[in-house]
Amino acid sequence: MYFLYPTNTDEGKSGIKYSLITEWALRSYRRKNYLRNMMNKKINVWLPLLFSITMVAGMFLGYKMRDANPSKSFFHSEKRRPFQEISDLIKNKYVDDVNMDALMDTAIQSILNKLDPHSVFIPAEQLQGINEDIAGKFFGIGVEFNIFEDTINVLNVLKDGPGDKAGIKTGDKFLKVGDSLVAGNHITADKIKKLLRGDRGTKVTIEIVRNIEKKSISITRDAIPLKSVDASYMIDAHIGFIKLNKFSSQTYREFMEALTALKKQGLEQLILDLRGNGGGVLDEATEIADEFLSGDKLITYTEGKHAPKKEFRCRREGQFEKGSLVLLCDEGSASASEVLMGALQDWDRAVIIGRRSFGKGLVGEQFNLSDGSALRLTIARYYTPVGRSIQRSYGLGEKAYFDEISNRFHDGETLSADSVKFDKTQIFKTKAGKTVYGGGGITPDYFVPLDSGILSATTVKIYAKGTISNFAYKYYLQNQSTLNAFKNSTDFNKHFIFSDLDWQYFTHFASKDSVTLNSITSIEKNKLINSIKVSLARQLWRMEGLYEVQNTTDNAIKKALEILKK
Repeated sequence: MYFLYPTNTDEGKSGIKYSLITEWALRSYRRKNYLRNMMNKKINVWLPLLFSITMVAGMFLGYKMRDANPSKSFFHSEKRRPFQEISDLIKNKYVDDVNMDALMDTAIQSILNKLDPHSVFIPAEQLQGINEDIAGKFFGIGVEFNIFEDTINVLNVLKDGPGDKAGIKTGDKFLKVGDSLVAGNHITADKIKKLLRGDRGTKVTIEIVRNIEKKSISITRDAIPLKSVDASYMIDAHIGFIKLNKFSSQTYREFMEALTALKKQGLEQLILDLRGNGGGVLDEATEIADEFLSGDKLITYTEGKHAPKKEFRCRREGQFEKGSLVLLCDEGSASASEVLMGALQDWDRAVIIGRRSFGKGLVGEQFNLSDGSALRLTIARYYTPVGRSIQRSYGLGEKAYFDEISNRFHDGETLSADSVKFDKTQIFKTKAGKTVYGGGGITPDYFVPLDSGILSATTVKIYAKGTISNFAYKYYLQNQSTLNAFKNSTDFNKHFIFSDLDWQYFTHFASKDSVTLNSITSIEKNKLINSIKVSLARQLWRMEGLYEVQNTTDNAIKKALEILKK
């Protein structure tokens, strides 16, 4: 910076003074500029080192902050929990090697058992299968198989599926899948599933034997549906039947396709079979309820400590609001099935036939965890339109809770309406004044007992070993031309005859499973023959055929038809 000083002296002196000041200022500036340049050079030399030191310090602090041992954490201010301490002690001090992941899974489930029976931890290796069931599909080749004599046998091929398009046929035997030998090496069903399934669009080469000829077939994996609707058909000119096995994200769509098809065939009355349906996606059940209920009726509502009350109401005109409706239920009908049944019972929209339902009134939400596992946590309860919770008590623990279902078979509840248990302290009234109960599932309007035919230990063993379905497959392969001559399941049900020679063949087949049928009663024999007939219908027409034949002797179906025809 330059400073100019005006003076009162003469011109000469003033000029000298100005010159001296200017020279002094110039020298001062040069001196400072020199020092500044020297300082900048030193900083430039040391700057990379300073950055390195800063980065290393940051990494050290970050490591200390995320240390696996909380007591060594840089910002630790709390004592370690016993759970973590015990885990570390087992890992570092225990006498033998321990699978810590499996141990932690068990510990987590033990914690959840203290909450309720339906809050569960899902390990990563199980999550894919569960998610596939909810999604209603997986990616594979579309074949149903079983293992006979250590060999994979194709029982059925999905029509128009990847395997069907590639040329796989019922009766084919798998020798290799990819590079893996699958015949004669004690392969399990789970292992073969993993080999056959994969990402959409990927290819798998399968070496098969058909009769005595070996073939190599390349198959491109694609979406394989896990159907919710097992069967949908007209029982007579006006009465239709739909069987739902679960509530996946595809259930409502499948149900509407079935309902629409039946209406085109003259549907006026409907039997909806929910027996053995363990539930699933809540929204799918409420969407189906909307098709039966008019106006903006309440279907259900949910509420929990951290989940504010949420109502599910009818939103549109339903496709079956006026036709007669019967629902079938049993002790296996749970969760979303009970939501649907509760709504229709409370609004007096349907007649319910069968046995008391499971009694699950809890709403779960699935939370995915960082290691690929998941937590399905109960977040709310659901209530029927009149305000009842049908959740059974689980205060005595998980074992007692699930044992209550098996106890129904032992204490006579599945055989007599007088033995049905319900909570008489939770009494509600429907709009029409009918008494309904909470606290223990849905009690049907008409009780139909379990088939009380007493089976011998021999016959029970036949069913337990899967002998009947295995025999049906073998019988089909040996009698394809005869069986394929039947036009449909109705024709088959009326005209198929299981001969004495066929019975001898079956008894010989059963003996391979160490079952002797010489001493069974005629009643048991007839039951077994009818079961074989049902299995053959399934082999020919899948689940549709199974139910069309089985329903002709089903007591709950007979009761439903009796009520509908009044």
